[in-house]
Amino acid sequence: MQQQLIVQTGEEMEEPKAKSLRDRVSAYSAMAGKAFRSKPISHWILLFLSSLGMLVAFPASSLLSRLYFENGGKSKWIASWVAVTGWPMIALFLVPTYFFLGVSPTPLNLKLIASYVVLGFMSAADNLLYAYAYAYLPASTASLLSSTVLIFSALFGFLLVNNKLNASIINAIVIITAAMVIIALDSNSDRYGTITDSQYALGFLWDILGSALHGLIFALSELLFVKLLGRRSFHVVMEQQIMVSLFAFVFTTIGVVVNNDFEGMAAEARSFKGGKGSYLSVIIWSIITYQLGVLGGTAVLFLASTVLAGILNSVRVPITSIAAVVLLHDSMSGFKILSLAITFWGFGSYIYGTYPVEKDSP
Repeated sequence: MQQQLIVQTGEEMEEPKAKSLRDRVSAYSAMAGKAFRSKPISHWILLFLSSLGMLVAFPASSLLSRLYFENGGKSKWIASWVAVTGWPMIALFLVPTYFFLGVSPTPLNLKLIASYVVLGFMSAADNLLYAYAYAYLPASTASLLSSTVLIFSALFGFLLVNNKLNASIINAIVIITAAMVIIALDSNSDRYGTITDSQYALGFLWDILGSALHGLIFALSELLFVKLLGRRSFHVVMEQQIMVSLFAFVFTTIGVVVNNDFEGMAAEARSFKGGKGSYLSVIIWSIITYQLGVLGGTAVLFLASTVLAGILNSVRVPITSIAAVVLLHDSMSGFKILSLAITFWGFGSYIYGTYPVEKDSP
């Protein structure tokens, strides 16, 4: 018996070989093809348009926010108000579903309304924090700093929704934190001459706090779906966005009225670079682009997953930074380029850590 065990062929003793890169690429291609065939072509067209909405509309909205302050706008409340004023645009897409698809509005109860009020208040505060950031920082710098939302989304998702936090995601958190430290050390290279050191530092702080609050909103929104709403259909996702945006609009409008900024809009328009027409164009396009981004993000969330929505939300950060350099002529120092490259690295690590890879069959 021992001799029979010892005298074995080379094939029987040979250990299985590790898959080559070519085999892995082939396996992923087959998996992608299978996923593509599992959905109708209309699904992929909608997903493409929704992703494009996130990657174009959100960066455009960020650039317009900076353009508002750069050309003479001064009100942080107005800058945050335009982010939520267009909330009825989403309702225009939602209402037809009640008539043509035969769905019914989600019944409201005290817990659900209270959740919408809290998220609306947090969203209003978040928009105001980002408005202060764009008032004091170049758009490219503010956008890079907002990539820290990935860190806070992962941490709050782990604490509140029990999302996984593996080695790749932790690695992404460390890498993106290092990129933000590099920007902080290079603060003098891109600070506008009219901005003081204290204003720049406050802009840096408001941006990080805004990202932290944004990450918390992501986690609480996901918790809202899990505990109270469920992911029943696209119209439920849109209802959640509309209600949160509505309460954010109410809170922000109260702030604008208390601060007498509606009266100041006429004076801003007169002194705005390019005149009243340019002022109205910036305001109107800010309203439209932000809501198109929200609508795109909502569609991606439903058509794909929160993972893809988070990835696209992160990818728009370098797009905004590069667009700010090209269109707004933001300075791009070597340290900022290094920070951008490191941020890409962090995004890659995050994507690797969150992408659901199928295990090989035994």
